[in-house]
Order: sequence, then C-alpha cells, then structure tokens
Amino acid sequence: MAVRTVEADRPPKKPGLASNKNTNVNDNVNDEARLLSLDELLARLRAVGEERYHHKHPFHLMMHEGRLSRGQLQAWVLNRYYYQSIIPIKDSIILSRGPDSAFRRAWRKRVIDHDGDAHSEGGIKRWLKLAEATGLDPEDVRAGKGILPATRFAVNEYLNIVRSRALLEAVASSLTELFSRDLITLRMEKLRQHYPWLSGGLDYFEARLTQAPEDAQFAVTYVFENAKTRAQQELAILALRDKCDILWAQLDALYFAYVEPGWPPPGAFSINEEEG
Repeated sequence: MAVRTVEADRPPKKPGLASNKNTNVNDNVNDEARLLSLDELLARLRAVGEERYHHKHPFHLMMHEGRLSRGQLQAWVLNRYYYQSIIPIKDSIILSRGPDSAFRRAWRKRVIDHDGDAHSEGGIKRWLKLAEATGLDPEDVRAGKGILPATRFAVNEYLNIVRSRALLEAVASSLTELFSRDLITLRMEKLRQHYPWLSGGLDYFEARLTQAPEDAQFAVTYVFENAKTRAQQELAILALRDKCDILWAQLDALYFAYVEPGWPPPGAFSINEEEG
C-alpha cells in the first residue's frame, strides 16, 4: 500500500509565501537577539518600576493619605529597619565580588552611606532616629524585637540573590534606586503633612535624595557596559523585577499583620491600642 506524505495532502504553496514567512520569523529572532540600546534598556527597567515598584502598594497609599495609625507606622519602621540593616551587608557581598579596584572603590561608597564613618553617622543610625521619633525604643529596634517572620524571609532572599547570581544581576537588583527619589520626595511631603510628630526623624530620607540617584547612575552604566548579550540584559531586567517583588512582599506582610485582617504572628510587634 502506498503511503501518502503529509506534504502531498497540502494545497500548493503560493509563490513567495514561504520566503515571506521565513523572513518574518528571522526578523523576530534577530530582534529578540539584538542588544538593547541604553535608552531601550532604561525604558525596560522603568517599565518594571512602573508595574512592580512598591509605590503603588496599598500600605504606602494609606501612609501617603494619612490613614496609618502611630502603631502601624511603628510596625513599618521596625520591619523596614531589618531591610535597612542588611543593605551594607548586601553591598559588602557585591563589593567582595568586584572584578577590579575601580568598581570596588565606587561600590564602597554604598557601605559607608549606610554604616557611616568618621565623617558621617550613616543611614542605619538615621533610621534609628526615625524609629525613636515614632515612639519606639531604638535598642529594641536594633535588636530586631518583633520583626515579622515574612519580613526576614523576604529580606534574606535579597542576600541570596546577590550571593548566588552573576555579579551583573546582583548590581542590577539595586536599580530600584532609579525610582526611589520620587517616592522619597512624596513620602517626606506626606509624612510632614499627616504625621508632623515625625518631622525630626526624617534625616534618612534627606540623605537618600542625593545618594540614590548617584548610585543608580553608576549601576545603570555598569549593567549597560557589562551585559554583552541580549540574554544578559534580560537577566538584569529580571533581577530588578525580583527586587521589586521583595519590596512588595515586605509590605504585604505588614498589611496582613497590621491592617487587614490584622493577624500578627506569635512574637511579632503588637500595636498599643491606646497609641495606635
């Protein structure tokens, strides 16, 4: 019995159809493999921020609308401290992986910005001043008393990213600084407006208005110059997306524990109802 091939049952091809189809496929493949220009890369990074950065989280929206109680603000400051405290550790890991002295000198600034030195008190100490302004005991905050388990898991994942992924991706994960200046500016305005009793504890944010843009510029340049393939550029974009998810997850934990449904886990910070 003769076996007919699949081709034999197909209608005749129109002249030029196959070549046009192949041309379109090749164009798509070439476009996916093409390196993004600096402007295109920045546009992709900013698109991640617009979609995933935590400026749109309901907890932050409540803060900016003046709808958080003192106790809820205390919970935010306490849990955010854990994130702040690991930033110089994160940066020290990246620093230790730096391939040359120029990179290490530039990145060392980030460690000093948070840990301080003989000339500056550093971001961690400034954050503790904010904690004190909310009515928290700075030593309890430093000790991490009452921090949500979910906060620890999310923040520790950030350390895992910079330890385990390529240096390019570790650097790219810091690029939330591309968006932070606008959020910090808004936050300072709204904190002063709605929570004037915090006005003496906002030095941390003042410093970040200049530090963050400088850091972002260096990181963007590094990523652009060192991502040699489109695949590496896509991994850098993914690292930024993952960092945004980590920031969002921290606020998810706060919202669940202290807003709705309001179920803090055992051992977590408890809001004083008389103050909150």
